[in-house]
Amino acid sequence: MHSPVDPRVRVRGAREHNLKGVDVDIPRDVLAVFTGVSGSGKSSLAFGTVYAEAQRRYFESVAPYARRLIHQVGAPRVAEITGLPPAVSLQQRRSAPSSRSSVGTVTNLSNSLRMLFSRAGRYPPGAERLDSDAFSPNTTAGACPECHGLGLVHRTTEELLVPDPSLSIREGAVAAWPGAWQGKNLRDILDALGYDVDRPWRELPAADREWILFTDEQPVVTVHPVREAGRIQRPYQGTYTSARRYVLKTFSDTRSATLRAKAERFLAGAPCPACGGSRLRPEALAVTFAGRTIAELAALPLSDLAGLPHDGTETARVLTGDLDARIAPVVELGLGYLSLDRAAPTLSAGELQRLRLATQLRSGLFGVVYVLDEPSAGLHPADTEALIRVLERLKAAGNSVFVVEHHLEVVRGADWLVDVGPGAGEHGGRVLYSGPVAGLAQVADSATARHLFAGPPGPARAVREPRGWLRLGPVTRHNLRGVTAAFPLGAFTAVTGVSGSGKSTLVGEFTQETDAVGRLVRVDQKPIGRTPRSNLATYTGLFDVVRKVFAATDEARARGYGVGRFSFNVAGGRCETCQGEGFVSVELLFLPSTYAPCPDCAGARYAPETLRVAYRGRNIAEVLDLTVEEAAEFFADVPAAARSLRTLLDVGLGYVRLGQPATELSGGEAQRIKLASELQRGRRARTLYLLDEPTTGLHPADVEVLMDRLHGLVDAGNTVVVVEHDMTVVAGADWVIDLGPGGGDRGGRVVAAGTPVEVARTEGSATAAHLARALGGDAGH
Repeated sequence: MHSPVDPRVRVRGAREHNLKGVDVDIPRDVLAVFTGVSGSGKSSLAFGTVYAEAQRRYFESVAPYARRLIHQVGAPRVAEITGLPPAVSLQQRRSAPSSRSSVGTVTNLSNSLRMLFSRAGRYPPGAERLDSDAFSPNTTAGACPECHGLGLVHRTTEELLVPDPSLSIREGAVAAWPGAWQGKNLRDILDALGYDVDRPWRELPAADREWILFTDEQPVVTVHPVREAGRIQRPYQGTYTSARRYVLKTFSDTRSATLRAKAERFLAGAPCPACGGSRLRPEALAVTFAGRTIAELAALPLSDLAGLPHDGTETARVLTGDLDARIAPVVELGLGYLSLDRAAPTLSAGELQRLRLATQLRSGLFGVVYVLDEPSAGLHPADTEALIRVLERLKAAGNSVFVVEHHLEVVRGADWLVDVGPGAGEHGGRVLYSGPVAGLAQVADSATARHLFAGPPGPARAVREPRGWLRLGPVTRHNLRGVTAAFPLGAFTAVTGVSGSGKSTLVGEFTQETDAVGRLVRVDQKPIGRTPRSNLATYTGLFDVVRKVFAATDEARARGYGVGRFSFNVAGGRCETCQGEGFVSVELLFLPSTYAPCPDCAGARYAPETLRVAYRGRNIAEVLDLTVEEAAEFFADVPAAARSLRTLLDVGLGYVRLGQPATELSGGEAQRIKLASELQRGRRARTLYLLDEPTTGLHPADVEVLMDRLHGLVDAGNTVVVVEHDMTVVAGADWVIDLGPGGGDRGGRVVAAGTPVEVARTEGSATAAHLARALGGDAGH
């Protein structure tokens, strides 16, 4: 047994996911980086094993009741781990923060600012002091009573409710009304009330149009439905609801995301007239500090919020000092362009993770293991240096920092390297090397070593001649002010710039209506589904092919099973105990319910009779358990399946299981699945592909594979535009548009546009020096 002060974390027999009985020793109090191709097992080692075990031990130490209340990670499959301190995980969470969550609430900076106003603000004469809660739009004490602290009120207009005034009411002029019976009911009621439902909307008197759309009255009339042959329809009492009333009620009451989204199309958000969008009560807005209200200070970029002037009192000095100390690490991580009131859902996963990292720097924890998931995601190379400094500071404070990372600069800055591989899925799961960075050069099997110690880049690819230009703008949105940009058609364009410079905003302006766009395909990192019922096979259409194959077997025909029998989403073939979910909710008295594998199908999702049908010795549940790579071999002679699986292999997803729930896929994986489904549709030239940071979460070896595919699309006559921070990708582009020079208000301009070589020579560009290194001289990334 090792001593309690063992200087190493020792993992023995780790078998989580694809790990093959891994043994590894990692020193404590170092910056250790876990590397390997996507799907090699590095996250299974860092998060699934080390962090999960630290969590489990913590839960073991708390009362049984508390254990149930905290979401448990579950016991990892590992023989033993010794020398393990408590752990803090900073993952790129997939869950979306709520609309009330903001930069200020994520970092706790709002608390400091509210305390400053409560204790040291200037109050109007005679006003009583307010508690800090009164300065929060998320409390009843502070929220504006008109908009309940949201800052917006939803209004609607005739133009939104009736997009095509040439239609009559019977033809569906009021687009906001529901379809099917309820919409017909409202039209019949209007007819019974004496309104002309067959005249074009624009010819109706203005007073009638106003009443139909906006009245708050709800008259009840007797409706005599038009008789249809063979159907007896009796008169009934119908209650009228105006279009505005219907839309607002649906928007506020419905639990259906689809219905809510539909209602939102007919609403325009306007700043609340009572609070002007500041979300607070008048009493809170009457208090100022340094001549400004709390809403005005919360709207400033953090880099401007630091160093507020104060009146010299001890209270103001201490509280502004605390605020500045909390802002400093956020600015250092390249996020000074964010304001406290910026809503959390508008932040990227990388921005959110770095905000949490900045908060941890202030927490003063000591002796813990921080486990981080690709903190460089979405970071421009200029900001990566600051990130490495911050990780060093966490280490210097007496902590161990374990990072899962692909960015070669971060890898080079590590004290210790754990390389997992050599391949993905079944071909990975072994520790190839554990030791100081330089030693990896001796490991022949390592894909990481090939890129980390690569020589200077080869000769640059010849730049393609564009067949025309796509002009965008002038764009005025977020921090872009009248920006125009030209994109070459039939070429590969990279849009670069530091975080917050306006890259995604600019590319987001492309629409199907943009001139010269034949077909627009936007491949983003949003999840491919929000429930475990959605998976890689259902999203790509592969599941339809697999079900047809099973339905065509002799056994299925003899039993009379059709294609539907092999779906776990419909009654018939699925296991009815768990309704095809594979797990059941276990109700516990006085405690939150927990999930366990279904006792009847043991997680297979299907009824026993369905599982008796086999295709080449495997039932449908076993086929869904295959990885893409295994399935490609299994279905090699089924053309429809083979094509779909080949495109998934081409974008580096060979290690993902066909039935892996959408909720378990990373943003980068979801994006590559979308790209694969697009690629398998067959080549249709003249398509514009827009990708936002497609290399996020990808090992340099996988980046090469993905770039081959994207350049293949361009060679086939399409146009590809990527927002990208990876300089090796930018160096291989035909055209570069660099935004900046900074983030937020300091960005939003086109600093340079031209070939990679031209942009690399541009003065005043944050990208130029890093791009020059990638083009030659240094192998840097």
